[in-house]
Amino acid sequence: MAEAKLRAIIDSVSEAADHALELWAGGATRVKRWEKEPGQPVCEADLAVNHMLYEALGRIDAQAGWLSEETADNPARLSAQRLWVVDPIDGTKDYLAGKPGWSVSVALIEQGQPIIGVLAAPARNELWIARVGEGAHRNGRPIRASARVRLAGARVPAEVLPKADDDLTIVHRPNSIALRMAMVAADEADLVAGLRWGGEWDIAAAALIASEAGAAVSDAIGRPLVFNQPDPVTLGVLCCAPGIQDAAVERLSERAKRTQAERL
Repeated sequence: MAEAKLRAIIDSVSEAADHALELWAGGATRVKRWEKEPGQPVCEADLAVNHMLYEALGRIDAQAGWLSEETADNPARLSAQRLWVVDPIDGTKDYLAGKPGWSVSVALIEQGQPIIGVLAAPARNELWIARVGEGAHRNGRPIRASARVRLAGARVPAEVLPKADDDLTIVHRPNSIALRMAMVAADEADLVAGLRWGGEWDIAAAALIASEAGAAVSDAIGRPLVFNQPDPVTLGVLCCAPGIQDAAVERLSERAKRTQAERL
């Protein structure tokens, strides 16, 4: 991909994130909000950022399909050679609570895999960028995942942990799953495990950022992630230091399989 195209993607994401920050800084309580369904908040900033990105990214690559949390799915994306996967605001709960743990997430997918990942967290003054085969960076500096090899004591972004995981170490947890995965990429956490079904938009950009930083990334039972599926959901996510992946899969796979069975 030409440098000019990458720069245009980064600029588009940054501009949309700055707009979200302006609305947020103006007082999140004044942003109109509602629930798509119980427990799933959405606000006018989600839709405004979604529209900005749809217009800007469409100008950069008009042939790419589109998949976003805030846009009705169009099956035509399945025949596209490339696909934009977008979460306009990942971590809406933190956004609405006036907390900085939210981000704007954009990935460009080709043949089922992300080739570009951009994650902007303007309330944290962070911009994460990865291009396949070229490593991952935060604010222009290269990042590298942890070399940890023991699961016990691993740092996990969480508020509480199940009793079965009380040998792990809790660290600060932003609401954005993408930011939690980025923490693994930057060696600020060792393990992020999501055991619920989630949209591809939640993790596409962060999956590339983490893997390019050397982290192991899979679904919750250890299978490789493939994007642009007919039903664009994944069985959770496991993002961790590569040295603890096998132990993490062994511990979590039965729980994840129960989640899988509930959906069948």
